[in-house]
Amino acid sequence: MDPNPKSFPILSYVMARLPTFGPRSTTVEYDIEQPHPSSSGQAQLQPQTQTQILVDQMPHLSDPNLISSMTRAISDVYQTRSVLQTLGPRPDHEAVDVAKAKISEIEANLSKSLEELVRSPRPADVDRFQWRALLAEKEKECRDKAEKEKTLYRSILQVEEMHDSYEKMLKEAEARLVKMYDRADNQEGSDALPAEIEQVNEEIVEVLQEASGKSLESVDLSGRRLKILPEAFGRIPGLRVLNLSSNQLEVIPDSIAGLKDLEKLNLTSNLLESLPDSIGLLQNLKILDVTGNKLTALPDSICHCRSLVELDVSFNRLTYLPTNIGYELVNLQKLSISLNKIRSLPTSVGEMKSLCYLDAHFNEIHSLPLSIGKLTNLETLNLSSNFTDLEELPETFGELINLKELDLSNNQIHALPDTFGRLDNLTKLNLEQNPLVIPPPEIVKEGVEAIKDYMAKRWLDILVEEERKCMLEENEQAQTGWLTRSTSWLKSYVSGVSGYIGAGKPSDPFLDQQL
Repeated sequence: MDPNPKSFPILSYVMARLPTFGPRSTTVEYDIEQPHPSSSGQAQLQPQTQTQILVDQMPHLSDPNLISSMTRAISDVYQTRSVLQTLGPRPDHEAVDVAKAKISEIEANLSKSLEELVRSPRPADVDRFQWRALLAEKEKECRDKAEKEKTLYRSILQVEEMHDSYEKMLKEAEARLVKMYDRADNQEGSDALPAEIEQVNEEIVEVLQEASGKSLESVDLSGRRLKILPEAFGRIPGLRVLNLSSNQLEVIPDSIAGLKDLEKLNLTSNLLESLPDSIGLLQNLKILDVTGNKLTALPDSICHCRSLVELDVSFNRLTYLPTNIGYELVNLQKLSISLNKIRSLPTSVGEMKSLCYLDAHFNEIHSLPLSIGKLTNLETLNLSSNFTDLEELPETFGELINLKELDLSNNQIHALPDTFGRLDNLTKLNLEQNPLVIPPPEIVKEGVEAIKDYMAKRWLDILVEEERKCMLEENEQAQTGWLTRSTSWLKSYVSGVSGYIGAGKPSDPFLDQQL
């Protein structure tokens, strides 16, 4: 679970010095799929020797200030590692393969059982409504049993997926540390790493001094341990790009609204719990990245950033998006909200007519609004890993006519919407780890084209059946109308005859006079 010192030397060195990790084991670890170290004729280096060699090659690693900065830069790694420690070791390849096979077997058995239920004849002594209720109850029992059987195997696959993500995270962390070391190495001989807080203050002063009297287009203060951003930053004229990533900022000052020309703002990997309402005044902002913070909500004013083209709020603590976000951000092309706790998307999201990319994986989304079908320019959609929450897709899903890539893996979807076959441009589809019955597993295995063909045929059959029912209803109404008109005419005729008979003979005036 710890990073391999050979593959991630700097990361391994830094993580070994984290006090929360406890004492390091002196046992030499090795890959279980490779020959045991003892079988090799070469003597293995002990951990301490490897550390000494690394420090000799990279002397700045002995600098406590640099190590402190590196430690903060990899906070996401050891947080994820702690989660994985709780979940347990990574399952081996055989366990993963067995889990996949078992889930496929369970789903196949479920599909067979449901098919047998549908085809089972109704007993003569049971009326139609009772039979439907009985079938529904049996179907629920079958599904519940299958879900219970799949729980263990699904957990194995989820742990495997998290370990895969962890490996990717290790590579990214190592790359960050290499850049930090190179920067420190390049500064050698010119007060390379003085007291860091003082250095940060000096850099801020230098930026502000440089900005006085002339405009700056770009400022990069990433990885500087910044805790406070001075109000004066909001008065830098002409600033278009501001990078404040990988710092310790807890608050962004309201004065940031003064950066009228700002087009790109990077606030990733800080400690932000909120964004200022004044951010809505950044009318020219096109790219906003606030991943890896502690945001629990976005200010409603963010809807006023109408020039936004890309918005990334992944890896926060969001539970919802502003209600009107879609009505205002009509130019947004890329929206990333993954790794949050969002339960639903606002109806207004359907108004994001320019949206091409939407990533909402690893949330708690339980349903999509019907308006999702209005996103006719959407090309990539990731709804994976909402696990037990996402169970169905709306019928309007088939209106995403330009959708090319769709990931629905690790959810609880039992049936694709009947309109799914209308996604003509869909070329990449992931439906793994879903209890799908429609389409059946054998169709899913054949790939995206087979799935689209199956759903298109199913949709056509539904339309034909509805047309047949409509014609039957029209015929019944026509016959009922003819009978009604005939009955009405007959009643009128009988009434006329009765009136004529009941009127009696015509009176004779002469006879009346004689009488």
